[in-house]
Amino acid sequence: MTYLSMGKFFKGLAWSGAWACFDEFNRIDVEVLSVVAQQVTDLQQACLTGQLRIVFEESDVVVDPTHAVFITMNPGYAGRTELPDNLKALFRPICMMIPDYALIAEIMFYSEGFSDARTLAQKMVQLYKLSSEQLSKQDHYDFGMRAVKSILVMAGGLKRANPNESEDMLLIRAMRDSNVPKFLREDTILFMALIKDLFPTVAIHDSSDELLVKYMKEDMAAHNLQVTSGFVLKATQLFDTLVVRHGVMMVGNTYCAKTAIVDTLKRTLTTIKADGHDAECSVPLYNPVQTHLLNPKSVTMGELYGEVNAITREWTDGILSNIARSVTREAMDNKDRQWIIFDGPVDAIWIENMNTVLDDNKMLCLFNGERIKLPGTATFMFEVQDLRVASPATVSRCGMVFVEPFYLDGERGWMPIAKSLVGEVGQELPRFKADHMYTLLEKIMTGSLN
Repeated sequence: MTYLSMGKFFKGLAWSGAWACFDEFNRIDVEVLSVVAQQVTDLQQACLTGQLRIVFEESDVVVDPTHAVFITMNPGYAGRTELPDNLKALFRPICMMIPDYALIAEIMFYSEGFSDARTLAQKMVQLYKLSSEQLSKQDHYDFGMRAVKSILVMAGGLKRANPNESEDMLLIRAMRDSNVPKFLREDTILFMALIKDLFPTVAIHDSSDELLVKYMKEDMAAHNLQVTSGFVLKATQLFDTLVVRHGVMMVGNTYCAKTAIVDTLKRTLTTIKADGHDAECSVPLYNPVQTHLLNPKSVTMGELYGEVNAITREWTDGILSNIARSVTREAMDNKDRQWIIFDGPVDAIWIENMNTVLDDNKMLCLFNGERIKLPGTATFMFEVQDLRVASPATVSRCGMVFVEPFYLDGERGWMPIAKSLVGEVGQELPRFKADHMYTLLEKIMTGSLN
């Protein structure tokens, strides 16, 4: 964002008398903010002195005194700047306080059709409070308002699908399905113990989509992948997360099968629809899936989002803005799911520009002032090793699925990979003794690693 583009905004506001709110204002470079301070000062002085016309950025501008400028900011994050004093003096500060989670949850529970809303809201808020205090501190954990809202949305969906089931059980399922995918194994055990303490009389049952699991196992066998319970569990958790979030992060080290899980789920959902299931479209995710893969760190910000030529002032679309336009056009003709997959490190510099996309309004804001509204079929997926440098604003906007080698095959995460490789070689070389190689791996490799 340059001082020229900010000047365009201010000219439009002054002419029309409109109000504008600039979200995350302190992400603008400090050099630009200094010029913005002068621009705002000029407009405010015109309003105070009653001037109806002023020369603003070399243009004759009519000033409507009813125009107003508001800004929001999160201080202290990476990629944020401190507002200059001369700009800070032009705005009246309003500090925001932490909302009453219990009251908000109670109202939303009532609106979703729950009768015992107050008790459920208090228990859910208590669970989140205990979780934030007792579970380990991880970069991808979030127990804020957005996490609470995703539980409420999921609980409402379960209530409509199972109107006669116990409300306690529905809430437990929603809390488990929303949170367990992101937890480490040790934290999962503790979290389930906390749920048991809060709901001592409720017997917790595991529930899974049998159709999804059946097709998933068939797909894994067809693509020479070893069918392990942990892999199927993580793929199912990814599906559950996609139900309530359109921004999802697969977090885990290399060779934890993040890409394999995404590809398996993609093929499974496409096959389910192709075989004629869900003809009435009651499950939006049961549709063909198209993927758009890119590495955000292999290109510049201008190449990713688009840029304005400094000399000609012409706009050139970037990779992401181009994909966003094609996805929007596709959504007009079919219901195919569009997965935009970012396979690369997440940092505060490039990911912050996607905050408006990851919000509920799904709006991609480009540097030229254009806004692209993404359709409901679009999903943003990130495959990352960790979120060490991501801001809380980004973490809170995404659903998390944490993957570790344990889920491939207990303590031997290498074994399914080895079996698949041996199977591939066995198909290519008929004389290769795959069974003998399995035996050697079991005897020698396990002992060597231990």
